[in-house]
Amino acid sequence: MVRIYTLTLAPSLDSATMTPQIYPEGKLRCSSPVFEPGGGGINVARAIVHLGGTATALFPAGGATGEHLVSLLNDEHVAVETVSAHDWTRQNLHVHVESSGEQYRFVMPGATITDDEFRQLEEKVLAIESGAILVISGSLPPGVSIEKLQQLIKAARQQGIRLIVDSSGDALAAALEIGDIELVKPNQKELAALVKRDLTAPDDVRQAAQELVQSGKARRVVVSLGPQGALGVDGKDCVQVVPPPMKSQSTVGAGDSMVGAMTLRLAQDAPLLDMVRYGVAAGSAATINQGTRLCSLENTDRIYHWLTR
Repeated sequence: MVRIYTLTLAPSLDSATMTPQIYPEGKLRCSSPVFEPGGGGINVARAIVHLGGTATALFPAGGATGEHLVSLLNDEHVAVETVSAHDWTRQNLHVHVESSGEQYRFVMPGATITDDEFRQLEEKVLAIESGAILVISGSLPPGVSIEKLQQLIKAARQQGIRLIVDSSGDALAAALEIGDIELVKPNQKELAALVKRDLTAPDDVRQAAQELVQSGKARRVVVSLGPQGALGVDGKDCVQVVPPPMKSQSTVGAGDSMVGAMTLRLAQDAPLLDMVRYGVAAGSAATINQGTRLCSLENTDRIYHWLTR
């Protein structure tokens, strides 16, 4: 099978806790924190491993938080390649309020990446073999400009590396400017920003996704539609997959689980419908869990088989 790599420029060490209620000024008594790896590409690699695949996560790691992050990934049997960073890896906080069921996500800015650290990351990317898949996922930290991202993508494309980009805003638009991206997964709002118009009519989403494919910007576009599932488009087909009705506990890991599942199917050369079905199944499986947990193989397979009935 095609080898899979992920690149996370803004990794994080995520801590999750619970508190009975939340209010200003007073001391909020919390449960013992649970630590998990975080960052878009890292979570995509974790999801792939959870689903029985293999992936190598590339990222900068700094300080004690970076060491803890690497240790957690080793515990999950996720292969890693890191660049030593001067700044400590950021730490995020997720708080679940028991009385209301609300979730609060405190997200810190990514650690600054120096020019030398970015050069080392670029060298690791360009050492990836031609024909392999690289998933670039997550936000851009301080020190990484849109121009640097484009430079990296162009160099990877010239090496014959197949690229999946899961980002938003200027970073996603910049990647699509280069073109020939294997897969992008915008939501409806992000897709509207890419085509620079509102998507309000019943068929607007399909048409906008097809525009990205027909213009050569992306080979496949999968638009996440929340409870309505996802709509997928490539050069031949257009499919929509709607998940079963389920009680959602948390949507935190759904997007990364979906990308991981679709990447795994793409590496197996699956057709568009099967790829989107598996992605929707994994994304739905992640919503069953509280906190920041990703999809499990058992729940993903159960939902996938329901979708293929």
